[in-house]
Amino acid sequence: MQRREFVKLLGSVMASAWPTLSRAQQAGVTRRLAILMSVQDDDEGRAQLAGFTQALAGLGWVEGRNLQTDIRWGGADVNRARDFAKELVGLKPDVILAQGTPVTAAFKRETQSIPIVFVVVTDPVGDGFVAGLPRPGGNITGFLTSESAITAKMLELLKDIAPGLKRVALLFNADTAPGRGTYYSRDFDGAVRSSKLVQVSGGARSDSEIETVMATLAKEPGGGLVVMPDFFMFNHIDIITSLARQNKIPVVYPWKFVVSKNGGLLSYGPDLNDIVRRGAPYVDQVLRGARPAELPVQVPVKFEMAINVKTAGELGLTLSPSTILQADEVIE
Repeated sequence: MQRREFVKLLGSVMASAWPTLSRAQQAGVTRRLAILMSVQDDDEGRAQLAGFTQALAGLGWVEGRNLQTDIRWGGADVNRARDFAKELVGLKPDVILAQGTPVTAAFKRETQSIPIVFVVVTDPVGDGFVAGLPRPGGNITGFLTSESAITAKMLELLKDIAPGLKRVALLFNADTAPGRGTYYSRDFDGAVRSSKLVQVSGGARSDSEIETVMATLAKEPGGGLVVMPDFFMFNHIDIITSLARQNKIPVVYPWKFVVSKNGGLLSYGPDLNDIVRRGAPYVDQVLRGARPAELPVQVPVKFEMAINVKTAGELGLTLSPSTILQADEVIE
């Protein structure tokens, strides 16, 4: 079954799949929620978490009244995520919110019984988190971030905005990227071949390796970069945008905030705040008696495109009216 096909199942599942306890029945009972975020404890990370906690409060779960929340920030560090997952499982929470693939994998190793709701995970079937999208089975369900073809779409947008593109790299960290990078790279590689562009290696596990990729692209005119949706890159976005400016490289990112706050050129991808926020109703259902095994994995519903006109000018790029019209946000 295709992802879009089972979305239609959600209405009936949300309405009637599981009996729930009334709010009155919850009075005086404190439940425990563990949260492990793959992002850093910074403005962007806190904004994502705030959307979730506000949505959960709207469903009747209020910290200090009927909910105790334990929060940890993994910062895309795989070893740290494993340590935090072990610690949080030891607290015996009623439900876990896991942000990102490395974090969800860490929890999966620690428990097969505590309910887990993941958010911003790319390939839960391929990574073995769920048996299938419509019926996950086991103790895990949640919300996808994007499908594999998104990097091909990002390359298409980059070609439109930078018509002089000759060489391109896909920037990713094999330690943290879905399928060690293969999930997104298959579609990207095919798009590069069909576009007759030269592909430059873009694997990077550190700031110095990111710098090497950028320097390689900057050696000759016509270099461009696509940043893979990957929490390591999310947490290293400052150096990526800084090097892009220094080396005059057009880059497309999967996150809108990079364009609006960091001066990035172009972005296209799902709204991460929306995905994290949408985890609240599933946590609510689990706390009221639903089983993750029969809550379908959901797909993203909100995608965003942003363009920074000032950055385009600094790179000597002329934006066509049609390109600007495609954008949800244009930064002047």
